[in-house]
Amino acid sequence: MTTHILMGGKLHVYKRENSNYWQCSTYLAGKNRRVSTKEESLAKAKDFAEDWYLELHGKHKRGEVTNEKTFRIAAKQFEREYEIITEGQRNPVYVEGHKTRLRVHLIPFFGDMGLSQITPGQLQEYRIHRREKAMAERGKPPARNTLHQEIVTLRQVLKTAIRHGWMQHLPDFSEPYRSSGKISHRAWFSPEEYKQLYEATRRRAKAPIRSRYQWECEQLHDYVLFMANTGLRPDEAKRLEYRDVMIVDDDATGDTILEISVRGKRGVGYCKSTTGAVRPFERLKKRNAPEGQEEPEPTALLFPKTHRQLFNAILEEEGLKFDREGQRRTAYSLRHTYICLRLMEGADIYQIAKNCRTSVEMIEKYYASHISTNLDAAAINVRRPRPNKNKEKAA
Repeated sequence: MTTHILMGGKLHVYKRENSNYWQCSTYLAGKNRRVSTKEESLAKAKDFAEDWYLELHGKHKRGEVTNEKTFRIAAKQFEREYEIITEGQRNPVYVEGHKTRLRVHLIPFFGDMGLSQITPGQLQEYRIHRREKAMAERGKPPARNTLHQEIVTLRQVLKTAIRHGWMQHLPDFSEPYRSSGKISHRAWFSPEEYKQLYEATRRRAKAPIRSRYQWECEQLHDYVLFMANTGLRPDEAKRLEYRDVMIVDDDATGDTILEISVRGKRGVGYCKSTTGAVRPFERLKKRNAPEGQEEPEPTALLFPKTHRQLFNAILEEEGLKFDREGQRRTAYSLRHTYICLRLMEGADIYQIAKNCRTSVEMIEKYYASHISTNLDAAAINVRRPRPNKNKEKAA
């Protein structure tokens, strides 16, 4: 290999045996840096190398060339750590969501930036970039929760960088110009609407439009009753197996209820149903038992299909697809209905939170605020006795 030394030994111009082009290299900011001159002439290669060297040092003085880790490196480290450390504690779908947000949005924008370059100003630039990109592609901005989840992933990556000593502190993640967001309640079915819904599914189960849809209609009817009497999330119900559910006599109330082992986004939890879930469960066991057996296999799923299309069709037919505030109702609304009905009946909010595997704060924020029975009229309509002015004058 032929080598020429320039700039007092700080710059090397060389040609490899199997190449026609001259290369140049220097050591700067703790790292060897190389580039091809794309020149076959030595004189032109030296001119190129000197220009490249001087430009590189100029960038280094301006802080544009450093030896710090990039966001891409921190993101790869986060992915590796997070998947291993949270195995069995986080839903795989949730973990995969972090990876998807990194691959699709965050790495394309922040990937080659040094970690010190990720400032509050760059975070705001990212929010603007996401909005402009979404408007160009879909004609509407990304949902607030979508952007929030992306910022959560970004924060997790930067926390990983801090743990490894690659940066000193987190930038300010607060969103400027943002007013206090309106807290709207979750879409649910009032007692009258819930009755209208299950009566509609019952009619469809007894008289399906086509006989080949008999099983689907019966399954949907039991699904509606089961969900509204257990408060399970749709993804929890989707994973539910027959071995996870037991019919028991509750010691405290004397009622026959279901005891359910729930596997969801918060790991394994437990749920006790109301009495209204027992009959639907018994029908499910009888309907789905293999021929010649009394019960399904213990590992069989209670709800192997979601029946989303049929559920939406019935909501449309009954005029129940949207609530009075225009919020779209889904299968998740059955969980919200369970929580609201329990609150209306005076159940303890802490026990509801435990049974639904959520927090008291979430229930107070999204459910209890709009339930009229949570307001104590006796405490609100207090009247202070008025002093008797005639007695005061007499004294």
